[in-house]
Amino acid sequence: MRRSFAHSRFHARNSLRIPGLLWMLLGGLALSAVAEPNGSTAAPEPPDGEQLSSPTVSREESSLFALPTTRDHIGRVVVPATVNGKGPFRFIVDTGATHSTITPNLVRVLGLKPAEVPAIVLNGITGTAQVSAVTLDTLQTGDLTIDGLVVPVVWAPVMAGADGIFGAAGLTEKTLSVDFERNRVEISRGVGAAVRTEALRIHATRVTHGLMTLAMQVGRVHALAVIDTGSERTLGNLALRDALNQRRRPGTAAQVTTVYGATAQVEPGEIWKAPIIVIDSLRINDVQVVYGDFHIFKVWGMQDKPAMIIGMDVLGTVASLGIDFKNQDVYFTNSRVTTTHTLAPSGSLAAPSQNR
Repeated sequence: MRRSFAHSRFHARNSLRIPGLLWMLLGGLALSAVAEPNGSTAAPEPPDGEQLSSPTVSREESSLFALPTTRDHIGRVVVPATVNGKGPFRFIVDTGATHSTITPNLVRVLGLKPAEVPAIVLNGITGTAQVSAVTLDTLQTGDLTIDGLVVPVVWAPVMAGADGIFGAAGLTEKTLSVDFERNRVEISRGVGAAVRTEALRIHATRVTHGLMTLAMQVGRVHALAVIDTGSERTLGNLALRDALNQRRRPGTAAQVTTVYGATAQVEPGEIWKAPIIVIDSLRINDVQVVYGDFHIFKVWGMQDKPAMIIGMDVLGTVASLGIDFKNQDVYFTNSRVTTTHTLAPSGSLAAPSQNR
């Protein structure tokens, strides 16, 4: 995937309360698996006891916090976090989620009881789910500490052995800095001077649920891009697919895929190669986008206008990524050698048994 530069969910404090329930948004965590010839595909089952590591990530790679995207696997961003003074534990950073979550295994390790708080209605990429929840006395990472946090208990195949999800959407005073070359992930008070000097800065817009969106152009179509470090794949809504006339091109056909999220629902998707994506002076080529009628676009109010979730298949190919939530700026650097290659189509990492 080639880039050219002209220059160079935290928790929502005003969660909607439903009688006996809490409403939370877990917008990230999406993967796609190309269906087998007979049309069947299945998400991995949650393991008993210790969670499984992703078969697509080596033992050495699974210890990284800033795991880059390569030809062989999709990257991810992880932070070390302490929970109730214990840890550190590994939490996947999800800029498309308003809330953090923990796994059933971490609940057992911490000795927590899910029945202590009401159940939670969780909105994810593909649908909704009612899940149990626990209250954390403290969740701390970097210089950020949150007290008395209610979190849903969720297992998802994309978590690949992580202990939880750190919901970054809605952060208002912090900066997320990810350096894939130096294996560094930080949540701090500001952007470093070196990043401000060397990186391409693109101003973002904060929309509903605290999401950071960028104005972009896909071919000739103007659209919104949601920066989502929790999604393995880049996803598009049906409005974007139809605006690009993907289905009307003679002699072309979509590859069929199935998309899994943090809830039990799965959604069919169509994989199409996108035209050049232009965001400010950043140009992104050779992106395989999975289009579908995904539930999360409805939650965000984006189902009727062209929109795209830019996932780690794209974000993980840059040298570094920074999100300044306070000033609503996104920073990219592309000095890493692997950013010059062309990624294999998203669907080529297809076998369901290989999904995280």
